[in-house]
Amino acid sequence: MTLIDLTLIEWVVYITLAVLSLAIGAAFIRVLRGPSLPDRVIALDLVAYLAMGFLGAYAVLSEQETYIDAALVLGLLAFLGTVAVARYIERVESNESQTES
Repeated sequence: MTLIDLTLIEWVVYITLAVLSLAIGAAFIRVLRGPSLPDRVIALDLVAYLAMGFLGAYAVLSEQETYIDAALVLGLLAFLGTVAVARYIERVESNESQTES
């Protein structure tokens, strides 16, 4: 299959996969360099949701529904992880404010 033989939807999916890959890389850099823990958590959440989009686009390209299931599981885990870390940050900040008083 050459580049000329690709249909319009295949072109769109390939471009989408490339853009999502670049966005995942940029967000992962923010995970590594983030100035604070909440910034890193938000960036990691973004990486997870971009990966969900990547899996969805790849599911369209490969015509496999299994990737959609994996994207849904990833979304649930990302949400639960974000909630858990947010509760942890809240407890740490409340303990710090109590020790300062």
